[in-house]
Amino acid sequence: MNRKKFIAGNWKMFKTVAEALAFAHDAKGRVASVDMVQIAVAAPYTALHALAHDLKGSNIELAAQNCHWEKEGAFTGEISVGMLKEAGVRHVIIGHSERRQYFGETNATANLKVKAALAGGLGVILCVGEKLDERESGRAFDVVKADLEGGLQGLTAADMGPVVIAYEPVWAIGTGKTASPAQAQEMHAFIRARIKDGFGAAVADAIRIQYGGSVKPDNVRELMIQPDIDGALVGGASLKPESFEALVKF
Repeated sequence: MNRKKFIAGNWKMFKTVAEALAFAHDAKGRVASVDMVQIAVAAPYTALHALAHDLKGSNIELAAQNCHWEKEGAFTGEISVGMLKEAGVRHVIIGHSERRQYFGETNATANLKVKAALAGGLGVILCVGEKLDERESGRAFDVVKADLEGGLQGLTAADMGPVVIAYEPVWAIGTGKTASPAQAQEMHAFIRARIKDGFGAAVADAIRIQYGGSVKPDNVRELMIQPDIDGALVGGASLKPESFEALVKF
Protein backbone atom coordinates (compact mmCIF):
# COMPACT_ATOMS: atom_id res chain seq x y z
CA MET A 1 0.00 0.00 0.00
CA ASN A 2 1.17 3.52 -0.78
CA ARG A 3 0.98 5.14 2.65
CA LYS A 4 1.37 8.92 2.78
CA LYS A 5 4.41 9.86 4.84
CA PHE A 6 3.70 11.84 8.02
CA ILE A 7 6.40 14.13 9.42
CA ALA A 8 5.55 15.67 12.81
CA GLY A 9 7.74 18.05 14.77
CA ASN A 10 7.62 17.67 18.56
CA TRP A 11 8.71 20.97 20.06
CA LYS A 12 8.65 19.67 23.63
CA MET A 13 9.14 22.54 26.13
CA PHE A 14 10.48 25.00 23.58
CA LYS A 15 9.04 28.17 22.02
CA THR A 16 7.09 31.01 23.52
CA VAL A 17 3.99 32.13 21.64
CA ALA A 18 6.05 34.78 19.83
CA GLU A 19 8.71 32.26 18.87
CA ALA A 20 6.08 29.77 17.68
CA LEU A 21 4.42 32.39 15.49
CA ALA A 22 7.77 33.45 14.06
CA PHE A 23 8.44 29.82 13.13
CA ALA A 24 5.01 29.47 11.53
CA HIS A 25 5.41 32.67 9.54
CA ASP A 26 8.70 31.41 8.09
CA ALA A 27 7.85 27.72 7.70
CA LYS A 28 4.50 28.09 5.96
CA GLY A 29 6.05 29.42 2.78
CA ARG A 30 8.94 26.96 2.88
CA VAL A 31 6.68 23.89 2.86
CA ALA A 32 3.67 25.22 0.96
CA SER A 33 4.55 23.23 -2.14
CA VAL A 34 4.77 19.90 -0.29
CA ASP A 35 1.70 17.79 -0.99
CA MET A 36 3.01 14.22 -0.85
CA VAL A 37 3.80 14.42 2.89
CA GLN A 38 1.45 15.15 5.78
CA ILE A 39 3.00 17.77 8.08
CA ALA A 40 2.32 18.67 11.72
CA VAL A 41 3.92 20.46 14.64
CA ALA A 42 3.26 19.56 18.27
CA ALA A 43 3.55 22.85 20.12
CA PRO A 44 3.35 23.74 23.82
CA TYR A 45 -0.19 24.28 25.09
CA THR A 46 0.27 28.05 25.42
CA ALA A 47 0.97 28.45 21.70
CA LEU A 48 -1.74 26.18 20.31
CA HIS A 49 -4.58 28.68 19.94
CA ALA A 50 -2.44 31.36 18.33
CA LEU A 51 -0.79 28.83 16.02
CA ALA A 52 -4.14 27.38 14.93
CA HIS A 53 -5.17 30.83 13.76
CA ASP A 54 -1.84 31.53 12.08
CA LEU A 55 -1.59 28.15 10.33
CA LYS A 56 -5.16 28.22 9.03
CA GLY A 57 -5.17 27.55 5.31
CA SER A 58 -1.62 26.17 5.35
CA ASN A 59 -0.59 22.54 5.01
CA ILE A 60 0.89 22.44 8.52
CA GLU A 61 -1.44 20.72 10.97
CA LEU A 62 -1.41 21.20 14.72
CA ALA A 63 -0.72 18.57 17.35
CA ALA A 64 -0.56 18.54 21.14
CA GLN A 65 2.08 16.74 23.18
CA ASN A 66 -0.23 15.11 25.72
CA CYS A 67 -3.79 15.07 27.04
CA HIS A 68 -5.79 13.79 29.98
CA TRP A 69 -8.29 10.96 29.67
CA GLU A 70 -11.14 12.67 31.53
CA LYS A 71 -13.36 15.28 29.88
CA GLU A 72 -13.05 17.62 32.88
CA GLY A 73 -12.45 17.51 36.59
CA ALA A 74 -10.11 18.26 39.48
CA PHE A 75 -6.87 17.50 37.65
CA THR A 76 -4.65 20.50 38.29
CA GLY A 77 -2.25 21.21 35.46
CA GLU A 78 -3.92 18.85 33.00
CA ILE A 79 -5.75 19.51 29.73
CA SER A 80 -8.63 17.67 28.11
CA VAL A 81 -9.19 16.44 24.58
CA GLY A 82 -12.11 18.84 24.22
CA MET A 83 -9.93 21.79 25.20
CA LEU A 84 -7.32 20.76 22.65
CA LYS A 85 -9.86 20.33 19.91
CA GLU A 86 -11.37 23.75 20.65
CA ALA A 87 -7.88 25.25 20.37
CA GLY A 88 -7.53 23.86 16.84
CA VAL A 89 -5.56 20.68 17.49
CA ARG A 90 -5.95 17.70 15.13
CA HIS A 91 -3.52 15.16 16.61
CA VAL A 92 -2.13 14.32 20.04
CA ILE A 93 1.09 12.54 20.99
CA ILE A 94 0.46 9.90 23.66
CA GLY A 95 2.94 7.87 25.68
CA HIS A 96 6.10 9.71 24.67
CA SER A 97 9.14 8.26 26.42
CA GLU A 98 9.72 11.52 28.29
CA ARG A 99 6.16 11.33 29.64
CA ARG A 100 6.89 7.78 30.72
CA GLN A 101 10.32 8.58 32.17
CA TYR A 102 9.57 11.80 34.04
CA PHE A 103 5.81 11.88 34.64
CA GLY A 104 4.76 8.33 35.36
CA GLU A 105 3.01 7.53 32.09
CA THR A 106 2.27 3.81 31.75
CA ASN A 107 0.75 1.66 29.07
CA ALA A 108 -2.46 1.69 31.11
CA THR A 109 -2.70 5.50 31.27
CA ALA A 110 -1.64 5.78 27.62
CA ASN A 111 -4.51 3.44 26.75
CA LEU A 112 -7.00 5.64 28.59
CA LYS A 113 -5.69 8.67 26.71
CA VAL A 114 -5.81 6.90 23.34
CA LYS A 115 -9.45 6.02 23.90
CA ALA A 116 -10.30 9.55 25.06
CA ALA A 117 -8.54 11.15 22.09
CA LEU A 118 -10.26 8.91 19.56
CA ALA A 119 -13.65 9.41 21.22
CA GLY A 120 -13.08 13.16 21.06
CA GLY A 121 -12.17 13.18 17.39
CA LEU A 122 -8.39 13.62 17.58
CA GLY A 123 -5.80 11.61 15.70
CA VAL A 124 -3.39 9.71 17.93
CA ILE A 125 0.39 9.35 17.68
CA LEU A 126 1.11 6.51 20.11
CA CYS A 127 4.78 6.22 21.07
CA VAL A 128 6.43 2.88 21.75
CA GLY A 129 10.07 1.99 22.26
CA GLU A 130 12.73 0.32 24.35
CA LYS A 131 15.48 1.66 26.62
CA LEU A 132 19.15 0.93 25.97
CA ASP A 133 19.42 -1.80 28.60
CA GLU A 134 16.30 -3.45 27.19
CA ARG A 135 17.79 -3.55 23.70
CA GLU A 136 21.18 -4.76 24.94
CA SER A 137 19.55 -7.55 26.95
CA GLY A 138 17.56 -8.73 23.93
CA ARG A 139 14.18 -7.55 25.23
CA ALA A 140 13.48 -4.78 22.68
CA PHE A 141 10.78 -6.68 20.81
CA ASP A 142 9.08 -7.81 24.01
CA VAL A 143 8.97 -4.24 25.31
CA VAL A 144 7.55 -2.82 22.08
CA LYS A 145 4.99 -5.64 21.90
CA ALA A 146 3.88 -4.83 25.46
CA ASP A 147 3.67 -1.10 24.64
CA LEU A 148 1.53 -1.83 21.60
CA GLU A 149 -0.79 -4.28 23.28
CA GLY A 150 -1.14 -2.10 26.37
CA GLY A 151 -1.65 1.16 24.52
CA LEU A 152 -4.17 -0.25 22.05
CA GLN A 153 -6.04 -2.54 24.42
CA GLY A 154 -9.79 -2.60 23.86
CA LEU A 155 -9.65 -0.97 20.43
CA THR A 156 -11.23 -2.57 17.38
CA ALA A 157 -10.10 -2.53 13.77
CA ALA A 158 -12.72 0.14 13.12
CA ASP A 159 -11.10 2.40 15.74
CA MET A 160 -7.64 2.29 14.18
CA GLY A 161 -8.05 4.66 11.24
CA PRO A 162 -6.83 7.80 13.09
CA VAL A 163 -4.00 5.97 14.90
CA VAL A 164 -0.33 6.45 14.03
CA ILE A 165 2.39 4.49 15.83
CA ALA A 166 5.72 6.20 16.54
CA TYR A 167 8.62 3.85 17.22
CA GLU A 168 11.10 5.71 19.38
CA PRO A 169 14.07 3.78 20.70
CA VAL A 170 14.55 5.64 23.98
CA TRP A 171 18.32 5.34 23.69
CA ALA A 172 18.21 7.41 20.49
CA ILE A 173 16.11 10.35 21.72
CA GLY A 174 18.16 13.51 22.16
CA THR A 175 21.37 11.49 22.33
CA GLY A 176 22.59 11.95 18.78
CA LYS A 177 22.43 8.17 18.39
CA THR A 178 20.07 6.89 15.73
CA ALA A 179 18.90 3.38 15.09
CA SER A 180 20.42 2.29 11.81
CA PRO A 181 17.96 2.15 8.92
CA ALA A 182 18.15 -1.65 9.15
CA GLN A 183 17.45 -1.64 12.91
CA ALA A 184 14.56 0.78 12.49
CA GLN A 185 13.08 -1.18 9.57
CA GLU A 186 13.33 -4.43 11.52
CA MET A 187 11.30 -2.99 14.40
CA HIS A 188 8.81 -1.27 12.12
CA ALA A 189 8.18 -4.56 10.32
CA PHE A 190 7.72 -6.23 13.70
CA ILE A 191 5.20 -3.55 14.73
CA ARG A 192 3.26 -3.96 11.50
CA ALA A 193 3.16 -7.72 12.03
CA ARG A 194 1.81 -7.25 15.57
CA ILE A 195 -0.86 -4.87 14.24
CA LYS A 196 -1.81 -7.51 11.69
CA ASP A 197 -2.11 -10.10 14.46
CA GLY A 198 -4.33 -7.81 16.52
CA PHE A 199 -6.39 -5.95 13.95
CA GLY A 200 -6.07 -7.72 10.61
CA ALA A 201 -4.18 -7.28 7.37
CA ALA A 202 -6.13 -4.26 6.12
CA VAL A 203 -5.35 -2.21 9.24
CA ALA A 204 -1.72 -3.34 9.21
CA ASP A 205 -1.31 -2.32 5.57
CA ALA A 206 -2.89 1.08 6.14
CA ILE A 207 -1.43 2.14 9.50
CA ARG A 208 1.48 4.55 9.43
CA ILE A 209 4.48 3.90 11.65
CA GLN A 210 6.78 6.85 12.27
CA TYR A 211 10.38 6.65 13.43
CA GLY A 212 11.59 8.98 16.18
CA GLY A 213 15.04 9.31 17.66
CA SER A 214 17.62 11.89 16.57
CA VAL A 215 16.12 12.28 13.10
CA LYS A 216 17.93 15.04 11.22
CA PRO A 217 18.00 16.37 7.65
CA ASP A 218 21.14 14.35 6.95
CA ASN A 219 19.68 10.97 7.94
CA VAL A 220 15.95 11.37 7.24
CA ARG A 221 16.02 10.13 3.65
CA GLU A 222 17.77 6.83 4.38
CA LEU A 223 15.16 6.17 7.05
CA MET A 224 12.17 7.21 4.92
CA ILE A 225 13.07 4.87 2.05
CA GLN A 226 12.65 1.82 4.28
CA PRO A 227 9.49 -0.09 3.31
CA ASP A 228 7.80 0.03 6.72
CA ILE A 229 8.85 3.52 7.86
CA ASP A 230 6.02 5.94 7.08
CA GLY A 231 7.29 9.19 8.53
CA ALA A 232 9.09 10.67 11.49
CA LEU A 233 8.41 12.19 14.88
CA VAL A 234 11.20 14.74 15.15
CA GLY A 235 12.44 16.67 18.19
CA GLY A 236 15.31 19.14 18.03
CA ALA A 237 15.63 19.19 14.26
CA SER A 238 12.05 20.47 13.96
CA LEU A 239 12.70 23.69 15.87
CA LYS A 240 14.20 25.73 13.01
CA PRO A 241 12.20 26.45 9.83
CA GLU A 242 15.09 25.66 7.49
CA SER A 243 15.74 22.31 9.18
CA PHE A 244 12.01 21.53 9.28
CA GLU A 245 11.81 22.27 5.56
CA ALA A 246 14.66 19.87 4.83
CA LEU A 247 12.94 17.13 6.83
CA VAL A 248 9.61 17.35 5.02
CA LYS A 249 11.32 17.61 1.63
CA PHE A 250 13.51 14.57 2.23
